[in-house]
Amino acid sequence: MQTYAIPLENQFDYRPLSGDSIYFIGIGGIGMSAVARILIHEGCVVTGSDVSASSLISTLEKMGARINIKQDGSFMTPKTDMVVISAAISEDNPELKTARQMGIKVVKYSQILGSLMKEKRGIAISGTHGKTTTSAMISTIVKTAGLDPTFVIGGEVPDIGGNAHLGKGNLFVAEACEYDRSFLNLNPQIGVITNIEEDHLDYYEDIEKIITAFGDFASLISEDGLLVVNNNDANIALAVRRARSGVETYSLNKESDWRGEIFSAGAGINRFRVFKRNELFGEFSLKVPGSHNVFNALAAIAVCTHIGVEKEVIQTALASFSGASRRFQIISTENDITVIDDYAHHPTEVRVTLKAARELYPRKKIWCVFQPHQYSRTRYLLRGFSQSFEDADKVIFTDIYAARDSEYEVAATGSGMLCKETCRAGTDAQYIPHLPAVVDTLSSEVAPGDVVITMGAGDVWKVACDLASRLR
Repeated sequence: MQTYAIPLENQFDYRPLSGDSIYFIGIGGIGMSAVARILIHEGCVVTGSDVSASSLISTLEKMGARINIKQDGSFMTPKTDMVVISAAISEDNPELKTARQMGIKVVKYSQILGSLMKEKRGIAISGTHGKTTTSAMISTIVKTAGLDPTFVIGGEVPDIGGNAHLGKGNLFVAEACEYDRSFLNLNPQIGVITNIEEDHLDYYEDIEKIITAFGDFASLISEDGLLVVNNNDANIALAVRRARSGVETYSLNKESDWRGEIFSAGAGINRFRVFKRNELFGEFSLKVPGSHNVFNALAAIAVCTHIGVEKEVIQTALASFSGASRRFQIISTENDITVIDDYAHHPTEVRVTLKAARELYPRKKIWCVFQPHQYSRTRYLLRGFSQSFEDADKVIFTDIYAARDSEYEVAATGSGMLCKETCRAGTDAQYIPHLPAVVDTLSSEVAPGDVVITMGAGDVWKVACDLASRLR
């Protein structure tokens, strides 16, 4: 497979200093807001912009950030030392053009993240799915152990104070995104690969290029470090050949360095035994449902054991772990109608989340409201999506939430097409384009005892919140 050298501009020389004026374009993004929070704590003057208000933006404003919702460049001044952009910001963005014209240094979010990680012992969690939850588990365990880590997570984790924290300890836990090969800007001593599947095909084109990128990530782990990988994933087996570090594997159903054995999954609580190289390591419990979360827990156990956290601390932290926001988050149980919100936006994520719901609610009617994320992802993975809803009794598709989509992609596919394919696959599905109309339909048709799950990486969470409000 082809390999790529990390470009020279990615070599960790982007460390903002206390007092620097830093401007974030798209500051409301989950990763961007996390880094902004850390820089505010370090004494930087943070300003930025986004297209709409949010709770993340409100939090930053309370911390002292000045944020413009117009994205017209008016908050950007010649005194700005650096402009930070995410991988989603294109060169035709008006504010990015303004920064270029003013001669302000422009860096990517992942480059700042890499600079921050370099100063500590980095733990980078990668993978197509599960990296937010795994990052949250590791951060929770390490914080419970009193090690006060710095962390940057791609989701809100209420139990540990949100999506970011500047700790006094020497550990830096970061979710590592593969889009745009962003994770290659990091400098980890410990890495995790949860799984490798087709995704971000608007950037990578095919699975071979995705595997190559993960192989590059594996090669970043220092020789005296550790790479923890899912032993059930054939694509990981190819990528891990590039590793220079030690490697530990985890699995539920095959010989691995860390093997889990679920012995009870009642009432949404997973109880499982963990074997370390075939010797019983201990028994654990997890109150977030689904066997996929036991996989995530195995990765967290391996990492935290490696850095010296006592087994009893790991057991306590995982038993109390309540998950990240928008990861099977129960929004309401009013009128005996359970409303759940989840971030699933890939066929595998949809499938395992609905499977977890069916295991938790075996005799209840499950409604799934799915908002596809990106026209390109929907087109590339149409067949996989259409076959991923079998554990739902009724599916409602909304219009696609566009992100980085070209005019060609918008014209090439749509939710109506996905709805037809899902019906052909044997699932009862309906297309309702707009979110308010979805809430109207649910309000009139959902009955006591039913379960409603909203899914997607866009703003479909509004359906869950609005429905919960009506039920109250």
